[in-house]
Amino acid sequence: MRFRVASLNLEQDLKRWDQRRPLIQTEIARLGPDILALNEVCVPKQTARALWRGMGDGFHLVQQTRVNGLSEIEGEALITRFPVVETANLDYRARDMVALVARLLVNGSPIDVYVTHLYMSRGDDSLRLHQVQRLLAWIRERDDVSARVVCGDFNATLDMPSAALMASTFRPTQREPTAFTPLADADGSVSHPYWPRMDRCIDYVWVQGPIEVEKSGVGFNQASAGDPSLWPSDHAGVWADLTL
Repeated sequence: MRFRVASLNLEQDLKRWDQRRPLIQTEIARLGPDILALNEVCVPKQTARALWRGMGDGFHLVQQTRVNGLSEIEGEALITRFPVVETANLDYRARDMVALVARLLVNGSPIDVYVTHLYMSRGDDSLRLHQVQRLLAWIRERDDVSARVVCGDFNATLDMPSAALMASTFRPTQREPTAFTPLADADGSVSHPYWPRMDRCIDYVWVQGPIEVEKSGVGFNQASAGDPSLWPSDHAGVWADLTL
């Protein structure tokens, strides 16, 4: 069975969220994902719930907030049209960051879909490496399913130790640049001014097990027709057509 997965870092509710939201919803409608992973969900504004409601009937929402003080601010989310039979979460015990997993039934077959967001792009990769080590150990503990998908902002290119470790057991569906778009705030300040625009891939859909990648690419990567500084987010997203 073929199904489509998409992943996007929402940039919380920052940088003109109310103006960005229609761009995100339009791209969701265009891509038509069966599974949508979201990083940097804004808890106060319930941004994941807003997008979920806009996707229509038949979709399910799973959310996991970050821990400690960030539990009221930010989280990860998964929206899917497939039945959800189990959920769980992992506290990395580092920077209040988490991962979530939902076991889905895709045409009757179980598949675990993980959503996570690793330490910031300018941070020390040793912390991201620690997070990947913990993530992979957790995945190995859940050894009663063979098909797995991991989505999210890893804040690392494939030549860095953290992403290279992930690639030792999972396959990235694409390697096109996803960071960073020229998203600007109302005052004109550009997201991540210290980085070049769209010169690196740090957002991924990873697959493992009996899953084939038919097509993949980058989405959420078009500015508003009327404002070249307004983008869906500070990251582009990724999508992949998979066959189980």
